Amino acid sequence: MRAADAFFLPVFALLALVPFSFGDFTAYQLGLFILYGIVGQGIALCWGRVGILPLGQAMFFGLGAYLGGGALIWAEGNWALLLPCLVLAILLPALLAGLVALVVFRRQTGSGPFFSLITLALSMLTYQIALTASDLTGGFNGLTGIPPLPGTDPWGNLYWVILGTLLVTTLGTTWVLRAPIGTLWSAVAQNEARLSFLGYNVAGLKALAFAGSAALAALAGALYASQQGIVSPQTLGYVLSGELLIWTAVGGRQTVLGPVVGAVLIGFLSSELRDGFALWEVLLAAIFIGVVLLMPQGLGGLARPLLDKLSRKRETPARDVIIPLSDAPSQPDLGFSDVEVTMGSVHILRGLSFDMKDPGLHCVIGPNGAGKTSSFNALSGLLPVSRGAIHWNGRDVTGMLPHQVARLGIARKLQVPMIFHDLSVADHLNIAIWAQNLSARDALRPSSFRRRNPVMDELFTLFPFLRDEQKTAGELSLGHRQMLEFAMSIMNKPTLVLLDEPCAGLSKLETTDMTGAIARMREKFGISALIVEHDFSVVETLSDHIYVLHQGELLAEGTLDQIRANTEVQAVYAGGSK
Repeated sequence: MRAADAFFLPVFALLALVPFSFGDFTAYQLGLFILYGIVGQGIALCWGRVGILPLGQAMFFGLGAYLGGGALIWAEGNWALLLPCLVLAILLPALLAGLVALVVFRRQTGSGPFFSLITLALSMLTYQIALTASDLTGGFNGLTGIPPLPGTDPWGNLYWVILGTLLVTTLGTTWVLRAPIGTLWSAVAQNEARLSFLGYNVAGLKALAFAGSAALAALAGALYASQQGIVSPQTLGYVLSGELLIWTAVGGRQTVLGPVVGAVLIGFLSSELRDGFALWEVLLAAIFIGVVLLMPQGLGGLARPLLDKLSRKRETPARDVIIPLSDAPSQPDLGFSDVEVTMGSVHILRGLSFDMKDPGLHCVIGPNGAGKTSSFNALSGLLPVSRGAIHWNGRDVTGMLPHQVARLGIARKLQVPMIFHDLSVADHLNIAIWAQNLSARDALRPSSFRRRNPVMDELFTLFPFLRDEQKTAGELSLGHRQMLEFAMSIMNKPTLVLLDEPCAGLSKLETTDMTGAIARMREKFGISALIVEHDFSVVETLSDHIYVLHQGELLAEGTLDQIRANTEVQAVYAGGSK
């Protein structure tokens, strides 16, 4: 049992004793604050794990409350009618949240601020709708006369239902975060672009997390309707959204139980101060500001060092699940046809045209500003193409999103290594090997952490440091980071890998290791490469064919000897070596 699991047990034991030690009224209050804490668990999932901040989470809490309350009224205690309606009360807000996230995140990475503002605006909108749609919601007075869940008493045994729900959400959230999907969500927070280049639909991953957080909020809202017997528009409003955010921050957005602790502590503190201290809201605001400034990880952050100390270092599971490599043909067929890329009045690519139909190692050289990296960006979907077309194996890929291009067998490694700084080497290898073959079921299975394939086995031989899988990527040297990103890029045997200065920042010995690895992967697995490189010693070692770009156009192409003898190339590019 992990230390964090052992920590859950005394917490729930203490919560179970509350009705016996402090009475039904205190249990009733605690049940309400626990419901708010469950909403906070969803906020922590998005904010603390995925790195997106939902400012309007009360909207889903209120929707769950209205839908759940309406179901309790309509079903009149009939479980056969009530149960599917309650399920819908949870699923519909979750579906809405997923759609909102997909719309916001689909075309752009790093659009978190827009997402936060949109969720706040939606909370304000639903609040106004609840005020005015009196036939459905009861208007300002709210939806009243809501009966409790059949067989429960809001002042009695409903507390046990709420506590049981908290146990389920806590264990369920913990299990999901430890599954492969939890690792992917952590990677989203640290480097969205890297995931996209591996073939992951980052917008879908974010939408899934937001939908899960909305489901938790709606579940809490449905139980809130049963406990309170009334649902008012305030349950949808931005004021409650702000309070939920504060409780999550105070308790700790990096932990599962932290938001619950924050909601309970602030909730009881508010109830005690409200009647006897006129400036109680000012005091709570000061507490929040103090926590943000002095304890950015909240109260949960104070417990984390203790839990880490008590926890044994997690051993990397034996990689005994062998994943076969794709048997797709390794014949590349890439064509740029009069491709133009402009940014305002600046022409980055000026009618670039070339074909790459032969397998092998192809180098792209040219002076700075020639359009080498920009051509990669246009192919990968990072730069919009103003005119012309890019074809891959007979398919027009112009304007495709990065993850869509990656799934066609085109991998990408950038000049500055794109890694997940706080994740382990094992996490990087897992994320890479999952990229093309992780089903929804596999995303929740621990066995997915034990995968390996022939490429990974070869990489362990070429780069022995990869065997130290518990080491975090942030601890690696620049050279090892370059090698780690290269390993991730070719893990699933792509047909073509785009390597943007793979030896940048490497020593002579590390450069030899990297060029040897590139050549070895070509020889053993048939992986072709298009390599941007300024180090002419690398070009001499790796080039089967060379393309020379100048001012966004193709200046020349041919073998190394042909390029060396080309006077036009000599006039604009001298190259260099370590």
